[in-house]
Amino acid sequence: MFVKVTKSGSRRYVQLVESYRGEDGRVKKRTVATLGRLDQIGSELESVISGLLRLTGRSMPDHVAPTFESARALGDVWALTELWEELGFGQLRKAFRRTRHSIDIEALVRVMVLNRLCDPDSKLGVLRWLETVSLPGIVAEAIEHQHLLRAMDALIVHQDAVDQVVSALLRPLLDQELAVVFYDMTTIRAEGLSQQDGDVRKFGMAKEGVIARQFMLGVVQTADGIPLYHEVFDGNTAEVTTLKPTIEKVIQRFPIRRVIAVADRGLLSTDNLAELQAISLPSGQPLEFILAVPGRRYSDFVELLTPFQQADCLNATQEVTGELEWEGLRLIIAHNPETAAEQGAQRDRLIAELERKAAEWTGKLDAQDAGKRSRGRKLSDGGARARFYHEVCEAHLARIVRVNLKSELFSYDIDAQALAHARLMDGKLLLVTNTADLKPDEVIERYKSLADIERGFRVLKSEIEIGPVYHRLPDRIRAHAMICFMALVLYRVMRQRLAASESSLSPERALSLLRRIQHHRVTLNNTQPISGISSISQEQTSILSALQVKKPTA
Repeated sequence: MFVKVTKSGSRRYVQLVESYRGEDGRVKKRTVATLGRLDQIGSELESVISGLLRLTGRSMPDHVAPTFESARALGDVWALTELWEELGFGQLRKAFRRTRHSIDIEALVRVMVLNRLCDPDSKLGVLRWLETVSLPGIVAEAIEHQHLLRAMDALIVHQDAVDQVVSALLRPLLDQELAVVFYDMTTIRAEGLSQQDGDVRKFGMAKEGVIARQFMLGVVQTADGIPLYHEVFDGNTAEVTTLKPTIEKVIQRFPIRRVIAVADRGLLSTDNLAELQAISLPSGQPLEFILAVPGRRYSDFVELLTPFQQADCLNATQEVTGELEWEGLRLIIAHNPETAAEQGAQRDRLIAELERKAAEWTGKLDAQDAGKRSRGRKLSDGGARARFYHEVCEAHLARIVRVNLKSELFSYDIDAQALAHARLMDGKLLLVTNTADLKPDEVIERYKSLADIERGFRVLKSEIEIGPVYHRLPDRIRAHAMICFMALVLYRVMRQRLAASESSLSPERALSLLRRIQHHRVTLNNTQPISGISSISQEQTSILSALQVKKPTA
């Protein structure tokens, strides 16, 4: 039997209902008694309740003693789990069917990926994080540190199957007619001094401008910001050697008809251009590319650009674009007069300041030679030369302000030709491309979109916290990079959907607000625990709607 509330018009009645099985074997219900209207039932039922308790040998509790468990965050992990399944990451279960481990590898990978987006930490930190969240379908108490490490090992052992799953779920997100591929590399700091076979941790020049032990991470993404592919390289790998094999792997994985590879300034070299022009797509079409000319190569274009500067740039009041031919390729030029004026003024200020310091030190040296004394330490020609050269290098003007390092006396000169070349290049962006049908403005627009991949690297290093990496085994480092790559895919999809719904929230802010949706458990007088979810605000509802995720349920 059970108590049921029924409605009749605007009134509600309390009934005692019994379930029974009819002659046909089906379960049916019949009303045993109607206890009265719900709004009129009061203390008269207490005697009925007391009588029933006596019959069962129980007594009315004198007071209610609730026991509350610590609330656990639910909203953020709920939304990410829904996205995980919707996008198809759940298909990783098939990739790990033949693993020798008895643990659920897909669930453990999901735990580590979601942790990167919610509260990135070490693998031991993941266990502490699990104590604070209510992950759907995950028994947190059963997960141990070694389980996470075994899951990382399984990622690499079954990497081919994992890559097929990830590639399959990314294909629907691509523009099949034109896939503009952006490629760039960054450095990830690695800790530890041990040496391993096949170690990817090498000493190299980090993006911060210091020598560090690191590994290189190359990422390919679409113009819409969706990551397609990643690769881990040794920490001392030259960027120019990585573009060709990376693009070839992307072509093999994704059935796209046309690829325009857009890459930054570190990838332009004569050898690299020859290799890029030799790459063909499966359709037989050549690989198209847009490469920025690095500043150190600008001197190669002085003679070519001088007529364009005289004709189009000197009196320009707004951005000017043009096109020239260079070694059988298109050289696209964008000149911004405002940027040129700012760069020129900044350089002039730096040179003037350097000349002021040089005059001050020269005057002090001359005074010392004349026998005059001054406060402070005595200045030498060698000391002045070293200090001035350091100042010149800090200002990035070593090509223009040339310090005579071989002379016994402190001296320098301004290279007029180098200064003229620098002024010629102020405010200019130079792009080399073999695309035939894109207008100069379209080529420039494609290249400027490359800034988005830089934002992706910032997400990897800040929100997802890919580094520093403390793993010492090469395969564990590769597995860590793969986990962070999956997290970046989820992050970018979230960003795309939030933007499509005209939300001003970033993915990290959206997750922060959803984290306030909590899961609660309370026990009354040592009875069966009762679970519930905190109320969901209108703002949280709109975020879930923007992400195309249903509301969480107990």
